[in-house]
Amino acid sequence: MKNIEDIHIIPVVPAPPSSEFGAEQTKKGFADGLIELGKLLPNVVVIDTDVAKATRSADFQKIYPERHFNAGVAEQNMLSVAAGMSIEGFIPFATSFGMFITTRGGDQLRNSICYPKANVKVAATHCGISTGGDGASHQINEDIAICRSFPNLTVIVPGDYEEAKQATIAAAYFKGPVYLRYGRDTYPIVPEIHGKFEIGKSRTIREGTDCTIFTTGIMVSEGIKASDMLKEKGISARVVHLPTVKPLDNEVVIKAAQETKFLVTVEEHSIIGGLGEAIAGVTAEHHPTRVYRIGINDVFGQSGQSQELLDLYGLRSVNIVEKILEVIKK
Repeated sequence: MKNIEDIHIIPVVPAPPSSEFGAEQTKKGFADGLIELGKLLPNVVVIDTDVAKATRSADFQKIYPERHFNAGVAEQNMLSVAAGMSIEGFIPFATSFGMFITTRGGDQLRNSICYPKANVKVAATHCGISTGGDGASHQINEDIAICRSFPNLTVIVPGDYEEAKQATIAAAYFKGPVYLRYGRDTYPIVPEIHGKFEIGKSRTIREGTDCTIFTTGIMVSEGIKASDMLKEKGISARVVHLPTVKPLDNEVVIKAAQETKFLVTVEEHSIIGGLGEAIAGVTAEHHPTRVYRIGINDVFGQSGQSQELLDLYGLRSVNIVEKILEVIKK
């Protein structure tokens, strides 16, 4: 047994700004979106599971204490309460760590929210490998797969702070269950994806004819960098950002399959059941083409600094470029 002073704990270090626009937490976008909704919609309420500081729903609580509820460390109960509140005309945002909402609370998410089409917004923070130092037990890389499989559930994965804020507001005005996926760390601000947020719509950020890079969530900045790097090598790579994973923007996906030679999907999520498989399913039915998936390769995460983990698991622009060059060489 080691003495406590001998145990080395790796600190979670926020991501350094990767561009002139800086970086910010997507969960802060969620919190700021909630605060704006508090002014606009008096029936918006928030339920948390004793992690309000971590999810940043405490920001909303400071301004609207009478509209913030602590369910304790009980994700199942939180989701059931949220379903009941929706029946009474409230718009509840049920928020906790993505790992525990989708696995521990999977029964209630499926049967109490999705099945009756309850107007509940499930806001999951600390999602993906970049959750960092909390390790595999908290790094949910399977949540998109779980949520995509539940009927009636819309799945949104914002790419940066501003998109997270706009997606939060859009979700409140959307009728029906919504799963919102936010991260823990700070991520690059990407002005190209800003503007009016429409659920179910994609954003084409770069035009290209040789291949298409599809991104969701925080991988959008890496996809843009990869396209710019490929351009220097004479390769024309289209970049399409898909903040809504379900329903997918099928029209844009099919168009890319028709107009470019192959597709590459990039996600901070398992390659099983996520964006890659969603796009492969659409193209298989409508315009068969080659689809190459970049993500977490069916393994659990591990403890470490978030930026180190993104490097370790190959979720960088250089990894996208290497894959595309490898495909072209073949």
